[in-house]
Amino acid sequence: MQNSVIKAWLDSSYLSGANQSYLEQLYENFLLHPAAVDASWHEIFKELSGTGVNPDQLHSKIREYCRCFAQNSARHTSLVNYSDINSKQMQVLQLITAFRLRGHQNATLDPLKLWQKAIVPDLHPAFHDLTEADFQKRFNVGSFAIGRTTMQLGELYGALKKTYCGVIGTEYMHLTNLDEQRLIQRHMESVVGQPSFSGEEKRRFLSELTAAEEIERYLGAKFPAAKRFSLEGGDALIPLLKEIVRYAGSNGTREIVLGMAHRGRLNVLVNVLGKKPQDLVDEFSAKYTGHLRAGDVKYHQGFSSDLLTEGGMVNVVMAFNPSHLEIVSPVIMGSVRARIDRLREGRSNMVLPITLHGDVAISGQGVVQETLNMSKARGYDVGGTVRIIINNQIGFTTSNRYDARSTQYCTDIGKMVEAPIFHVNADDPEAVVFVTRVALHFRNTFKRDVMIDLVCYRRHGHHEADKPSATQPLMYQKINKHPTPRTIYAARLEREGIITLADASEMIHVFRSALDCGDCVVQEWRQMKKRSLTAWSRYNHNHARDEGCPIQIDSKHLQALSQRISKVPHSVHLHPKVKKLYQNRASMAMGTKPFDWGGAETLAYATLLDEGIPVRLSGQDTIRGTFFHRHAVVYHQKNGSSYTPLDHVRKGQGSFHIWNSVLSEEAVLAFEYGYATASPRALVIWEAQFGDFANSAQVVIDQFISSGEAKWGQMCGLVMLLPHGYEGHGPEHSSARLERYLQLCSGRNMQVCIPSTPAQFYHMLRRQALKNMRRPLIVMSPKSLLRHPLAVSSLDELANGSFHLIISEVDDLNLPGVKRVVMCSGKVYYDLLNKRRKNRQKDVAILRVEQLYPFPVQAVREALIPYAHIQDFVWCQEEHKNQGAWYCSQHHFRQVISKGATLTYAGRPASATPAAGYISVHQIQQKNLVNDALNVN
Repeated sequence: MQNSVIKAWLDSSYLSGANQSYLEQLYENFLLHPAAVDASWHEIFKELSGTGVNPDQLHSKIREYCRCFAQNSARHTSLVNYSDINSKQMQVLQLITAFRLRGHQNATLDPLKLWQKAIVPDLHPAFHDLTEADFQKRFNVGSFAIGRTTMQLGELYGALKKTYCGVIGTEYMHLTNLDEQRLIQRHMESVVGQPSFSGEEKRRFLSELTAAEEIERYLGAKFPAAKRFSLEGGDALIPLLKEIVRYAGSNGTREIVLGMAHRGRLNVLVNVLGKKPQDLVDEFSAKYTGHLRAGDVKYHQGFSSDLLTEGGMVNVVMAFNPSHLEIVSPVIMGSVRARIDRLREGRSNMVLPITLHGDVAISGQGVVQETLNMSKARGYDVGGTVRIIINNQIGFTTSNRYDARSTQYCTDIGKMVEAPIFHVNADDPEAVVFVTRVALHFRNTFKRDVMIDLVCYRRHGHHEADKPSATQPLMYQKINKHPTPRTIYAARLEREGIITLADASEMIHVFRSALDCGDCVVQEWRQMKKRSLTAWSRYNHNHARDEGCPIQIDSKHLQALSQRISKVPHSVHLHPKVKKLYQNRASMAMGTKPFDWGGAETLAYATLLDEGIPVRLSGQDTIRGTFFHRHAVVYHQKNGSSYTPLDHVRKGQGSFHIWNSVLSEEAVLAFEYGYATASPRALVIWEAQFGDFANSAQVVIDQFISSGEAKWGQMCGLVMLLPHGYEGHGPEHSSARLERYLQLCSGRNMQVCIPSTPAQFYHMLRRQALKNMRRPLIVMSPKSLLRHPLAVSSLDELANGSFHLIISEVDDLNLPGVKRVVMCSGKVYYDLLNKRRKNRQKDVAILRVEQLYPFPVQAVREALIPYAHIQDFVWCQEEHKNQGAWYCSQHHFRQVISKGATLTYAGRPASATPAAGYISVHQIQQKNLVNDALNVN
């Protein structure tokens, strides 16, 4: 602001805060048509912009200057002088800005007309000192995109109301990118709120509304008492989704991944994805025998189909979704990101994510905020998601928005990521299709999230047996008298001469006949090719064979890989501690130092990358490692640039992606689950900062990770690394809640491991990636063992070993002299070993169970053969008695010990909290449990 021209500009008496909108509009005109701006303003704007500056940045600067004017307006209040400015012209431009900014508040969005429109003073010309006499005058309309530079005020006012206060309410002025604003302005203002469609298109929209209505009537008649979560009232969702498929196919999209909750799901399955009505009827009748799994209710089921569009074939996938409504959103994003990474198409539009939300759910559930927050983060960006809200204005039992949220719209949360929001009256299918096209154009152009708020109603209760009129009498009096969307639109087309009443009746007859036949009713549906199944075809779930051992790696090649990933270019100036860490890893590669945890872990990744297997690892502080142990990426200390050794294993290697996640567990873990389901060949890992942080993501663990295969046949090889171990850090940083995972285990649904050496960790990761089975792997990973002097492994153990389900005694004990066998898992083993060696005890053997589920019965029995004479067995754990493995696994322990032997518990007493908060109490408890296990008085 030191430039003399700018200073003089700021000091001008007419630059009061009231003129901000005028100045912004004037500047926009300058950017579009510089020559059309007065010479004096031209010079000021030219000086402000300089050369080679992005117009968006310039506009942001102008806004900043205008805010300065507003702040300093007090000193101009008594000096306002409009001698150099046409004040009426300025006020007209302010009126345009007011409609763009707040017109949605006066739009006719509610089909039931129950909404009380807000009083918005600045939408009235009088607010801007524009009188009836001015209505006949012509004014410059700036960038109002209707193809003219001037209009009579009366005509302009009418056009503004049609554009911004009709059946579409558009919120986009919160966008800071000028190009994004202009794109929406051009679309909205060029049609003046009245989009044009051909007669063929209109008949198609009516046909789609007919299908939406008739499937609900059909199911309601056949199964009147069954839950179906009807779409009735929001029927326009069907033409909306079908338009997305058409538009996407014509604009290069080849895959659509769709996530939605219950409302309208069955309708979408039949009328969009092409599920056979007969299959749905069989599910209602409990006749469906397509699988032998535990299964799930019909309105949680997913589906996949190929749909033919004018632009080519589009594969559409509807994800499985439990009743925890919004949790599917990050799952969808993860699945899409995996597809994008697999296609290596970067920011193309080949894959499109769509999520459907309820009005109360999107504003009420925290995972929505988490999902939006990570939508543009590097590790989670999917190029924008189309988010559709089925806004039935009532949610579950909420009577009005004042009980459901604290904002005017349920979509206000979208403003946190500057998503444009299109509110549309669902009784107008043409408006719905129009905003769908605009939304998709915006998403494809700017790779950003966009929201469509489909304002509708719910003709029945939450489900069909519900009686909503008991609590919503006025709303349901309106609904009972309100004609259906199909009826309204059919009458409209009849008035326009597009169809006759007989045509509308014939559409109903044709669709009902198709339903009665039971075959697919979607003309675009095509028999799916096998391409979508090939990614999973190599993975079998034969329980007898899923313990397969990966092929070992030649020690010289393994050493070469280790050396390769231990080298950092000399040009990278490392932090002293990181430099020391990499020097140690170089020594490990040379064989002069044993491998620690971080060295073995990164080497495991290197071996997989060398075999062309992709690796993805994410979590909070994961790149460095919470405990300063990983450093998979190193940073130049002088310029901040980064170097990733694992990107340099070999040419043509598998892709390596490691990300520090946003501060979220629920959304991020759900994202990684979705990623793993769509990328079976990749090793996908989510690491908690501390193991108990996964508590915030329990719904993902319960409803997807542990049960997805049993409910839906959804295979997944996701790895969860959960730092676990009692180090005296209090209740929140000790336990990863091992007991919760063991409680969820059944039918070999997942694996729970507690590796105790770097070699075990190395082989466990390789086993997960290389065996022909994909099930989740839950790992109680270490903290203090990352640098424990005994928790090390040799190069030979990595090269020639394998993952041991149980590790036998390591010390040379006189077997006849052994009187007790202690079984344990994890860090406590080293406490027991140190104490026993310190005491020089020879009568207690210690065995480590490295995999608690599936419990390795045969392997443990074989390990206990030398101790067949022992009658005294102890299970030792650090966790409290009501936690850890004791309650969930003791039946396995009793199954493998000698006949007639006793099994006792050594550990902390039962507790309501995971760990003591006082270090002194922790130390006493730790000492006691070790002494109890070793039978030390």
